[in-house]
Amino acid sequence: MTHTTLTDAERRWQAVLARDARADGQFVFAVVTTGIFCRPSCRARHALRENVRFYTDAQAALAAGFRPCKRCQPTGLSPHTRHIDLVARACRLLEQETPVTLNMLAHILAVSPFHLHRLFKSVTGMTPKAWQQAQRARRLRNALTQGEAVTDAVMNAGFSATSAFYRQADATLGMTARQYRRGGEAMTIRFALESCLLGRCLVAVSERGVCAILLGENDDALVASLATMFPQAQCVPGDSAFSAGLNQVIACLDGDPASLTLPLDIRGTAFQMRVWQALREIPAGETRSYQQIAKAIGHPRAVRAVASACAANKLALVIPCHRVVRGDGALSGYRWGVSRKAALLRREAQQEE
Repeated sequence: MTHTTLTDAERRWQAVLARDARADGQFVFAVVTTGIFCRPSCRARHALRENVRFYTDAQAALAAGFRPCKRCQPTGLSPHTRHIDLVARACRLLEQETPVTLNMLAHILAVSPFHLHRLFKSVTGMTPKAWQQAQRARRLRNALTQGEAVTDAVMNAGFSATSAFYRQADATLGMTARQYRRGGEAMTIRFALESCLLGRCLVAVSERGVCAILLGENDDALVASLATMFPQAQCVPGDSAFSAGLNQVIACLDGDPASLTLPLDIRGTAFQMRVWQALREIPAGETRSYQQIAKAIGHPRAVRAVASACAANKLALVIPCHRVVRGDGALSGYRWGVSRKAALLRREAQQEE
């Protein structure tokens, strides 16, 4: 595949043609025939390229004698920024212990419920209801881990009644509250060790689905790592029939992620789940920086938290944290080794050529 290096002006023009909201705030463009300057995402009809000039910001365009567009209002907050701010305010309201309905939330924020629901999901990847449930689950996990009584923990987490919690306990914790409080006691996890193109791999399955895919060179180290993740669970080797049924996972590790149709047991905090969903949306053969992922989930300053969520990933390749790199494009730490990360990215780039 031949790659052509674009100039800054060419990249900016492509952003204007695509009306890319991600470029808002990075520059503005002005049209000499109209005397108006706009954001890259402006929905107005495109001008001819030869009539377009680029400026670093609105002040530079004003100094050059251009007027701000009344449609996209380039001298104020961008629509994308306003949307992020609105969703951030909604998240803070949903994180309260008192339950908030969508209609209540929309009334407080002075927008329609339909618009808020659509905007919230586009920014976070979750509905407001799912976000609120994830926050309740986080509070419950923290309380149970600290030894709080189950009934008190359930009520303090924001569940209206213990019966409401027990109806969804499996989806909330992946086990009963008492099992979670005891570190997964009485939960059985079966695992198998196989070879793949990336070395040795361990695949573990709970009652809910595949809960861990670990890579390494040493079987004992892989088993020890699984035991650390689920300290009180019973981790037992699967029988031959169990091992034979994991061919889909091996095919995924060896280059065909789409082949994996097994149910997954993905557990994490609300923030981790959002990061992992963003990772799963990165196309094969492409990479994103930690900063880009942080922006994509509406927390542009949470770069270190994004890196921590990547490091907490238990499902190698299925949640493709290997596609996240540093801002300068350099490879940073990878739970299963930087050499594997480099090999995966090379392989995906070759497959996309």
